[in-house]
Amino acid sequence: MVGGVVPTPAGPAAALRRLNYASRQAARPGLGPGLGSSGGSGAGPDRGERRRRRGRTGGPRPSRGGWARAGNARPRAAAPARAMDAPPISPVELLCLGSSLAFSGLFYYLYRKKARVVARIQEAPKLQVDDSLPAVVSAADGRCLPYVALEGIVLPAKAALSSQYHGGMQGVIQKLLLKEHRLIWNSLARSWTESERVLSEQVYTVPFLLASPDAEAVTQVSVESPLRAVCLPLEMVYERFQQPAHGFRDLLGHYLSGEKPKGILETEEMLRVGAGLTGIGELALHPDGSLHLQPPAREGEYFLCLGDWQTVLAELESARGFWKGAAMLCAVVGLAVLLHTLCRAIRHKHQDKEPEVEEDGDEGLEDSCVVCLTRPRECVLLGCGHICCCFRCFQALPTRLCPICRGPIDRVVPLYQA
Repeated sequence: MVGGVVPTPAGPAAALRRLNYASRQAARPGLGPGLGSSGGSGAGPDRGERRRRRGRTGGPRPSRGGWARAGNARPRAAAPARAMDAPPISPVELLCLGSSLAFSGLFYYLYRKKARVVARIQEAPKLQVDDSLPAVVSAADGRCLPYVALEGIVLPAKAALSSQYHGGMQGVIQKLLLKEHRLIWNSLARSWTESERVLSEQVYTVPFLLASPDAEAVTQVSVESPLRAVCLPLEMVYERFQQPAHGFRDLLGHYLSGEKPKGILETEEMLRVGAGLTGIGELALHPDGSLHLQPPAREGEYFLCLGDWQTVLAELESARGFWKGAAMLCAVVGLAVLLHTLCRAIRHKHQDKEPEVEEDGDEGLEDSCVVCLTRPRECVLLGCGHICCCFRCFQALPTRLCPICRGPIDRVVPLYQA
């Protein structure tokens, strides 16, 4: 019955082996179709070679499912050891990850510190110097307000400081600064870079008070330890830059030494009498009835600034946002490095599995269908006797011709391998 399938029981085992052997001999390159018959004379050496191969592999070759399904595990070549030998993370990645984590922790600490200061300033009482202030402080626990924002006008407790460059100007804090500017030759950038060096810095202060803008009010608050404030509330009252005169010898010496003086900057800063000042700190009432603004005994920073308390709050919120952004940026960098390392490790793991998959495919290629190269060979094509394709591919053949020898197919016998 041409092209039909005749279901026959499993015949003698010898006949099936001969048919299987004949199909394998015909499928090999260099062998003619005549060797595919069931009784060729060249079967002896090939059968012996197959037996020797089976002895090395530990058992008969299974038809489907690979060596793992047959229960006789074939020793495979060792997988490449590049993923095992290579460290999971490179030194550069480890350095980047550690640095990003360290900096993110540092920046987060600074952010939390600024956030606590901002929260405490927002919760602090906002007071002005007036005659009702002593009663407010005396009603508090311990005759002390731990953290307040107090606004007033600067007045000297005794004699005030006079400006060295303005005859009629007086203040309570004075800062004189003498700074040298010079150019230094940078051999790497091949250019001159500017540098500064402080030659002299002098700070003078006298006891001063915060008074009410109202001239009729008599209450005054003494400001203690102004130099312990976060920053001094000074304004520039004098600035002059003096350029030295250089001769030919001086210029030649500058180019030879790589240092060229640019000039000397002389400045004067003062906290002037009558300026509006905001102090943020601890307000205490002493037994003699005097009020004192001093650095906080407990947690909190001491601020003295020109303007109101909202100016201080705005500057602190800006610093808080900066440290928060820096901490988030460093954390994102560390997370990116970590994800990159994990992706690389997963990719190397898949690459190590690919050679094993390819090897399994090469092992099963000899017993696979010559048409689809995926399914096992499942039928015997008669009359040539070739075992070369699966039943699905046989049904899909456009003509009833053997894919190996192009001979006509009389009938198809299903192949049973045990």
